Amino acid sequence: MKFILAEKLNMSQIFKDGKAIPVTILRAGPVKVTAVKNLDRDKYQAVQVGFGRSKKRAFGKLSEFRVSDVKSFAKDQEIRVDSFVVGDRIKVTAEMKGRGFAGPIKKYGFKGAPASHGHDHPRAVGAIGGRFPQHVRKGLRMASRMGGVRTIRNLEVVDVDSERNLIAVKGAVPGARGGIVKIQTV
Repeated sequence: MKFILAEKLNMSQIFKDGKAIPVTILRAGPVKVTAVKNLDRDKYQAVQVGFGRSKKRAFGKLSEFRVSDVKSFAKDQEIRVDSFVVGDRIKVTAEMKGRGFAGPIKKYGFKGAPASHGHDHPRAVGAIGGRFPQHVRKGLRMASRMGGVRTIRNLEVVDVDSERNLIAVKGAVPGARGGIVKIQTV
């Protein structure tokens, strides 16, 4: 299992075989292993890594990755971006900007009612369960909190630049520019 912490830089596009591929550029690592958790002492197996700089402590961001084989990791070991190769399938986790309590039009892109001819509530959801089955079904998309931690699975690594510590990931990655992103292989 490969993993690393990265900073989201921006979105761009890469031209390949005459097609424009939308990519997100991430500045990944290098990260240092700050702790190795094992079954004997901690009751689980994980590797804790640190990334970035902070005035108060050695690293700006610490994060843990659960791994099955911790014997291949040691404290102060450096993990670099060149461990990833083009074509790797990855899972990306990041913290989105919090948007508070959002309605269904903002959150899910619902159309809403027409703005004319006596419609009192043009941004309302509409009927949610008045007929069969006479209750609100589970999973119905309604107003709720928007934002927070989000994971996108099965993204593809399109390019790796080990000299500048950059990874180009196909598609959109959650989070704001400058935010910290967890990357691990699927």
